[in-house]
Amino acid sequence: KSPDLNLILQRWEDLQDPARFRPYEVTREYKIFHGNDKQPTSEVTAQIDFVPPNVKRYKIIRATGNSLGEKMVRELLALETEAAKKGHSSEMSRSNYDFVFLRRENFGAVPEYVLGIIPKRKDRSLLRGQIWVDASTFRISRIEGVPAKSPSLWLKNIHITLQFAPLGGTWVPVSFDAIATVRFFGQYTLAGLTI
Repeated sequence: KSPDLNLILQRWEDLQDPARFRPYEVTREYKIFHGNDKQPTSEVTAQIDFVPPNVKRYKIIRATGNSLGEKMVRELLALETEAAKKGHSSEMSRSNYDFVFLRRENFGAVPEYVLGIIPKRKDRSLLRGQIWVDASTFRISRIEGVPAKSPSLWLKNIHITLQFAPLGGTWVPVSFDAIATVRFFGQYTLAGLTI
């Protein structure tokens, strides 16, 4: 039997108000791989600051390897800061998405609800795909999908995976993976990890 979708959404939306989030500062390491290469073509370390409700800033601390990797990370972080400025118009909510209950899953010992997410408009800060919601805390643990609108003329066929976990009392993305085709350069994988 399917659980009450409205109850899941209401419980989880009650936790999503960004004004309730604490400010945080994280360091993220990104590794960029070309095609099926096992060694990264570039590595980038960035510091990200968030001040509730909608100010997010980033600074590149270190970049090595191919300069295309740093350009990709800068573009990605610019999108992230833009989404924070948009506030409610880019958040995971019923005003921006339609939701469909797909299934229950157990990630280890934690039961989760998997919901389909369908953006209500073409916007590069919205994703079409799936979210995993913890069945006991109603927090999103994972988001996977493709942008509703391509974020750049240079990028196509983008697939994004975000995983979330608590950090200092705040629920933040702890890993980020994106696979995209960069026009004229081929397929790249960008793997980010909060350290």
